[in-house]
Amino acid sequence: MPHPGEETPPSGCSAPGSVPCRPRKARQAQESHDGDVPSLCPPQLPTSSPPPPVLSMAELLETAQEVSKMTIAHEIVVNRDFKLQEVSFSPNSLESRVKETLHKAFWDNLKEQLSASPPVYTHMIQLLQEIKETILSLLLPWHSRLQGQIEEALDMELITQEAEHGALDIPSLTMYILGTMAMLCAPVRDEEVQRLQGVTDPVQLLREIFRVLDLMKMDMVNFTIQSLRPHLQDHSVEYEQKKFQELLAKLPNSLDHTTEWLHKAAAEVSASSLSSPSHPEVCGSPAPLSLGAVSSSSSIPSPMSVLNQGYMNLLRWEPSLEKYPETLLMDQARLQEVQLQVNQLTIIAAVLLVTSSVCGSALLSSPGFVDRLKRVTKALLEGLPHTRFREALLDISNHVHQEVSESLLQLGYPAFTSDKSASLKGQIRSIAEDDNAVRSVIEQRIHSFLSLHLSPSAQNSCSLSKGLAPIQEELLEVGHRFGSMIHHNRQVYGPYYLAILKKVVLPGAEPKAGIDSF
Repeated sequence: MPHPGEETPPSGCSAPGSVPCRPRKARQAQESHDGDVPSLCPPQLPTSSPPPPVLSMAELLETAQEVSKMTIAHEIVVNRDFKLQEVSFSPNSLESRVKETLHKAFWDNLKEQLSASPPVYTHMIQLLQEIKETILSLLLPWHSRLQGQIEEALDMELITQEAEHGALDIPSLTMYILGTMAMLCAPVRDEEVQRLQGVTDPVQLLREIFRVLDLMKMDMVNFTIQSLRPHLQDHSVEYEQKKFQELLAKLPNSLDHTTEWLHKAAAEVSASSLSSPSHPEVCGSPAPLSLGAVSSSSSIPSPMSVLNQGYMNLLRWEPSLEKYPETLLMDQARLQEVQLQVNQLTIIAAVLLVTSSVCGSALLSSPGFVDRLKRVTKALLEGLPHTRFREALLDISNHVHQEVSESLLQLGYPAFTSDKSASLKGQIRSIAEDDNAVRSVIEQRIHSFLSLHLSPSAQNSCSLSKGLAPIQEELLEVGHRFGSMIHHNRQVYGPYYLAILKKVVLPGAEPKAGIDSF
């Protein structure tokens, strides 16, 4: 329900419930011009690898700004939960201390000016001007009448004259400001604004007004982001291609790591096809092969198989050994999160499979037993990198054995012998070994399942292999996230990948090999 005195927006304009701000006109999503985003075909790749160009400081700042714009646009499109949040520093940090010192000095100075006889209103007038500008920036297009009222009530020329004659009525001005804020703020800010009405100290009140106005500005920006998201999604591919091409023109070496990534994938696919002609395009763990092998016309892999293999390699990425492809840097954090989830799901499924083989189907089929083991294992792996799985599996083996013992007792089954208990713990702990057979099988099955998500048309037909049923829900969610990221990346950078494969990785490929398209 709108506040008393609030102007009613036109019919059909409402903000989504998940965004804490007032509605905006739907036509805001049309403010960008389609003509500003040209299509990119074909991409212009550097013919050789020249030394990195020397950019001036101004050029570096401009390039960084353009990369920042592209990153924000990409984040808005791929991350539906993206929104601006208030920056908060830890209380004892240097940033927090510096900020508090500067703010205290400013507000103490204002207090001295207002306490002088006669009062000095220099800073006060400046603050009122900033407040007025901020409030006007929060108005919506249909708030023309309210805009006129604000201009009249906060007439800076009149306020300056009143200050010069010692007739400035600060309480009346602040009460009007609070009333206007109450009309414009998001419902989630109502309590904040209402609380300000009880602040009697004018300096403290102004300080709190600025704090709440900052939150209101953030609310408006976040709603604008959500309003523009559908438009950005429609044009994100062309926009990101355009911006990356501009970056490539300034920094011709911006595809070096991407080229190395595709080189490795082409070698692995070629090795796989040579060792097993019937092997699928995206394999679980291909054998190594020298890069020169891909130049043989009899072992030229398809571009799609190379690119898919490259994408799957991201799930085994070793940051300390390899540089991330430039074309995937904006998604690196998300892809590493997927990689961590895949590693955790591999351990969880392996632990459940080992427990099943040792305990038998009778215990595994008892109500809630698998879910309890799953929760315990997941909790002990939470937030751990794969390098710490070995120590985690020590705790997991003990907790699983305890859960098994309690369940056997509840169901009236005989307890495990010491040898069987040792066997259960030992097999679970051995999952930490890289060459563990159970872990390798589960990992290959998970990767095979995720490889099906590389093609949007195949996602609905993905079927789970044996041993993956207990993690079905989590695996489907990971597969959807992974597939969505890869689909967008292929749309944006597909022309660059194709150009690299044609020019560098697969120079001997003929058009009939499918090199002209993905």
